[in-house]
Amino acid sequence: MAWSRGTSRSIAAKIDLSPVHESLGKTVMKPSLYRQAPSNVDRSTRAGLTLVEMIVVLAIIALVAVLIVPNVIGRPDEARVTVAKTDLKTIASALRIYRLDNGDYPTTAQGLEALVERPTSPPEPRAWATDGYLPEVPVDPWDNAYVYRNEGGRFSLLSFGKDGKEGGEGLDADLTDRTRR
Repeated sequence: MAWSRGTSRSIAAKIDLSPVHESLGKTVMKPSLYRQAPSNVDRSTRAGLTLVEMIVVLAIIALVAVLIVPNVIGRPDEARVTVAKTDLKTIASALRIYRLDNGDYPTTAQGLEALVERPTSPPEPRAWATDGYLPEVPVDPWDNAYVYRNEGGRFSLLSFGKDGKEGGEGLDADLTDRTRR
């Protein structure tokens, strides 16, 4: 069948009159109305996902989520411990640089503030870095101040852990930097 005049190609249908059954000696024609895509449309633009494919994709995503989420959700306290250990190393490095510049560590009274702002109490540093040694006074991941003590040419630096009290076990255990010089 030819395309009818005045009929839009997008709604015109091609009638298929193919033989359905020839065993009785006569040909029975079955009309079928299949919409045929215009020849100027690429088949790849009509490609999509079937419902089965979508279900398979969603099942894979659900399986991955079931395997990964429990491992990630239960670890915020462990992450805080790791952050505290990293902070302690960073602060210890800043203290070592302070000592190289000024000949000694800040006093216990000057504390870690001496790494952020130039101390005005004796002994005043002789070559304090213009921009300081840290951008701000550090606090541990549980919002407690790190404990700093100058012990006569050595320092101790620690965090009291989750409970904020000296001693403890597990997440409440004290974290320390054992580097003394």
